[in-house]
Amino acid sequence: MFVLDSFPLPNFLGFLALFSYVITLLPTILKIVFPKTKETGIPKWLLKHRRFIGVMAFFLALAHGYLLIEKRQLDFFDPKTFWVYVQGISTFTIFTILAITSNDWSVKKLKKNWKQLHKLTYLAMFFLTWHIWDKMAGHWTYLTPIGIVLIAGIIILFLVRLQLERQNQQQKDLTKTSPTKIAQ
Repeated sequence: MFVLDSFPLPNFLGFLALFSYVITLLPTILKIVFPKTKETGIPKWLLKHRRFIGVMAFFLALAHGYLLIEKRQLDFFDPKTFWVYVQGISTFTIFTILAITSNDWSVKKLKKNWKQLHKLTYLAMFFLTWHIWDKMAGHWTYLTPIGIVLIAGIIILFLVRLQLERQNQQQKDLTKTSPTKIAQ
């Protein structure tokens, strides 16, 4: 029989980190996948507060990781332990880089590279899915199905966004080349 466990504090903090992280991905996805949401002002509001929400996701993930390391007395210098938690460590490393560079000074200094660096957030999406699936397998809490729906939903919306952006780019390319072909 499938039984859901109650959730301890570290899992709750991990869930809140996931929720905050998903919110940071929404502004652009909403703008492209659901263009009518622009009229509500929601994407604009989310975009305005994205930096704060992203840094909050980092601190929630930090608290999640700290409590779990304390509870389980993990030694990350042991290669076996490191490998068991590689998805969580990878996600947290990406969150750390994003949090450290989420300030005006970094945007100014890194210029175009800042945007490229912050595309790491999409890689975190896949590490996070692997982390949730691997660590919660066999002992789901009430939060696990919600977390899986959140991360799977945002991945699907992200893939739809990529497809729409690709189609828009192809249309732009066709528009640019059409007058040239007509002239020939």
